[in-house]
Amino acid sequence: MALSFRLPTPVSPDDLAAAWLAVIARHGTLRSVFVPGADGTPELHEVDVSPGGWIEHPIAPGQAVNEALRDALDRTCSPYARPSHRLCVLETTTGPTVVIGADHSHTDMWSMLVLARDLLSALSALRTGTTPALAPVLAFDQHTAALADRPTAPDDVRRRWAEILAASGDVMPRFPLSLGPVATLQHERVEVRDVLDVDESAALSAQARDDGVSTLALVVAAMTAVTQELAATPLRAVFPVHSRYDATWHDSVGWFITNSVLESADPTPRASADAVKEAVRLGSWPLEDLLRPWGGMPTAPGMFAISWLDLRRLPVRVDANGLEAQYVGATIRTDGVMIWFILDESGLHLRCRYPDTPEARRNVGAWLDLLIARLRTTARESAGGDCCSATGSSGWPGRPAPTCPPSWPC
Repeated sequence: MALSFRLPTPVSPDDLAAAWLAVIARHGTLRSVFVPGADGTPELHEVDVSPGGWIEHPIAPGQAVNEALRDALDRTCSPYARPSHRLCVLETTTGPTVVIGADHSHTDMWSMLVLARDLLSALSALRTGTTPALAPVLAFDQHTAALADRPTAPDDVRRRWAEILAASGDVMPRFPLSLGPVATLQHERVEVRDVLDVDESAALSAQARDDGVSTLALVVAAMTAVTQELAATPLRAVFPVHSRYDATWHDSVGWFITNSVLESADPTPRASADAVKEAVRLGSWPLEDLLRPWGGMPTAPGMFAISWLDLRRLPVRVDANGLEAQYVGATIRTDGVMIWFILDESGLHLRCRYPDTPEARRNVGAWLDLLIARLRTTARESAGGDCCSATGSSGWPGRPAPTCPPSWPC
């Protein structure tokens, strides 16, 4: 996992290195490494990270810059690397672009924003001739220990987990349409789509407020309706939720993610909001104990996961647009479907990774097409443009079909 962003002004390599060392000194997670244990279980150890030197990575003739960067990160940001993170700089005629990369076992998306913010803060101090003053924060291993001390799940939570997993074949939820031959891992196919622009996103959020629900609930309602239409089944998915259960952990770096399960059978906004609330509650308990009846998390080919991140609501803020910030992910082989929704000041976007098979291209593509069309129609209706859908129906059950004005192509 990596985050790239363009620095607003040139910076010397020495200052950039000093700023990065200040960030490492603040976050214990960046001073920890995994090693294989005697029984094969990874063990975490604290290490010292000392000043080093810059390594130049030449770009071969005909090689794309992205390929050279990926090769460098693949070599260093691996689970057992010491350390498993790197700071890279792309020197261009328009200025330096910084890339912070780390093995995913040490970071989540929220954490990458923390690292960028802290690095920029340290650089700002160095420009004024002062030493960066980044106070240490709690490390992720302390959070892991705190989670282990939390109460175990009550009976009704255990029952709902069992019911949802049983409906999925006693495994974590899978994508409801065929993905083709995924008994073995396949090359990934990644689609990045701009779902709604800033005005459409504002309209959808306004509609959510009118309905008394969150924007996420309306997106879940749309996914529920699309899944019913294409697969005649409720929406069931793995639903990652963050485990930063209070402000104590807002400035820490780690993989503050726990998994939950989402089941949504009713595409109305209120019912979808209730499904989201249930998923958050189901993921708010120690999973090791909760999933013990299945011998741990019961994964299977075809697993379907949906992630939601509203950057506008995070307590950690950076000028993502001004810095041209972008999340970067590793290229992998996969047998499942993963969707990341990102909502920011420029609109609603999604990134979807799935097996690159003919069936998955056709079925996942059709699911995404219908979902995006439904969300755009709803946003336009909410904005007052009120474009009707191709079938003449409104965006949500129970709402009348609008009249299509000449300004919208129906």
